[in-house]
Amino acid sequence: MIRTLLASSILMLTTLVCFAQSTIQYEISFENAVHHEAEVEVVFSSLENKVLEVRMSRTSPGRYAVHEFAKNVYNVKAFDKNGNSLGITRPNPHQWNIGSHNGYVKITYTLYANRADGTYSAVDETHAHLNIPATFMFARGYEHRPIEVKFNVREDLKWKVATQLKSLGNNKFWAPDLHYFMDSPTQIADYDLREFKVNSGGKEYNIRFAYFHDGDSQELIDGYFERIKAIVLQEKAVYGELPDFDFGEYTFLASYANNVSGDGMEHRNSTILTDRYGLRNGGFDDNIGTVSHEFFHAWNVERIRPASLEPFDYEEANMSGELWFAEGFTSYYTRLILCRAGIISDQNYIERLSGAMNYVWNSPGRNFFNPIEMSYQAPFVDAAKSIDPQNKNNTFISYYSYGSVLGLALDLSLRMEGKNLDDYMALVWQTYGKEEIPYSVRDLQTLLADYAGKEFANNFFNNYVFDSKMPDYKTLFDFVGVSFDRANPEGVSFGARLGDENGRVVIRSNPLIGSSAYEAGLENGDAIMAVNGKSIGGSRAFYDLLNSAKVGGVIEVEYVRFGVQKKTKVTLKADQSYSIKRYEEAGLKVRNSILENRTSWLEEK
Repeated sequence: MIRTLLASSILMLTTLVCFAQSTIQYEISFENAVHHEAEVEVVFSSLENKVLEVRMSRTSPGRYAVHEFAKNVYNVKAFDKNGNSLGITRPNPHQWNIGSHNGYVKITYTLYANRADGTYSAVDETHAHLNIPATFMFARGYEHRPIEVKFNVREDLKWKVATQLKSLGNNKFWAPDLHYFMDSPTQIADYDLREFKVNSGGKEYNIRFAYFHDGDSQELIDGYFERIKAIVLQEKAVYGELPDFDFGEYTFLASYANNVSGDGMEHRNSTILTDRYGLRNGGFDDNIGTVSHEFFHAWNVERIRPASLEPFDYEEANMSGELWFAEGFTSYYTRLILCRAGIISDQNYIERLSGAMNYVWNSPGRNFFNPIEMSYQAPFVDAAKSIDPQNKNNTFISYYSYGSVLGLALDLSLRMEGKNLDDYMALVWQTYGKEEIPYSVRDLQTLLADYAGKEFANNFFNNYVFDSKMPDYKTLFDFVGVSFDRANPEGVSFGARLGDENGRVVIRSNPLIGSSAYEAGLENGDAIMAVNGKSIGGSRAFYDLLNSAKVGGVIEVEYVRFGVQKKTKVTLKADQSYSIKRYEEAGLKVRNSILENRTSWLEEK
């Protein structure tokens, strides 16, 4: 499905008139919302003389796994222009075929929708949260036709519609083609709305915050919207301009309520933001990072787009080797932007870097896959479901986290050369994103060579992208007055997560390859009964024992596996975790030149 962008709404409406006879028409109603059902009708006209193949999508823009949306569709019927029933056959679980028709087919069906997040849909008597691929069927071979959709809102519930689709009035909306339609999540509720204008490139854009919630005060909403404004302006400063949003608008579709699931999902001119916690009970601080992340995607992944994701496939999982950049570099900027916008302190930002750093660089996964190959794992991990046990904690590192620590390394490396990642991202935007030219990994390398020199680019990509080596973070952090040291150099590490069950200490994760537990032959599910001949009362007591042990020490562990009591000797290895602090907190002196480097990195733009 080709991503279509028309120059203006006037041109779009002209096109609508020209193709009125072949416009695909949808209508959706919510009379049985109390039971999470919606009734959907779709009319296909001016059809070719062949079998009409109608499908539910298996994927969704912004996700990389298969989700099988057809499972929530039933009561499917087909009619001709005169209301006569048409025969339907099922060639596969996702498709309905109508063989005999006279160029016109109306299909009706019931949708069950009960999960409000970035992937699925939800309908109840508080709102209708519609992710389009999870809601509407589409017809193979007619993807380029314009689409009109009517939302029959519940007026008794004061519902109104928020979406990036083009409004035609009276709750009717329009999309130029299937992909734009599929990429246009829609929120229908009695929501609060905030708006502000941003000038960019001689145009004025309207930034909207459509907020469905269950009781937050207007003062809290106003304060949260001020944070959103600051994020928008700081991210605009990275690229030098806003994207040319279609119809001149960008909409944050936020649902913070106890009947939604936590998520965030970017789209071309909007984003879904969902969380169970409202602004008054934790969401004010906890959810703002998702705002930062998803809006940054308006450039990086929506328009600066990997060639591997074009065209987006609604029938199979999309595999991309560039997610370490598209998602990971976006993750690097997520909290950096919060710092620049004054939402978090520089101390908070710096100390929180240790989480991703320890996860990535202490993971055995680097021995199996580089960042590109980690990106290839997305169809297996991006909200994908499986019931068989996996070894992901030993073989997989999230491309979000991996890319974020690489973005940090590249930014600080460039700053040591008198350059910075902001300017490189702006160059990527001007070269590929602004004109929506899909890129490859090699394109990113070539552009970095143009910006910082061939030797610099080859060193970064050959060592850290095509290979899994660790950058010299100590030197990089010293440049901005940040200490990077072992958090507990005298401490030991067990290498597996522990839990308590019926008075026993139970290993709750696969031991990390090479760790103390792994080398001793311990395994997920083993119940530890005693250490050095003494019973262990719980996981806290076991951790206390580890805290008093020395590196290289040996303990004898008695455990039960499959009902059989066993013993093993565990040689305790050193804790390899890192601590990241400002020089000030680490007790180190900060020279003015170093402080200037840090300020340039973290200050408001």
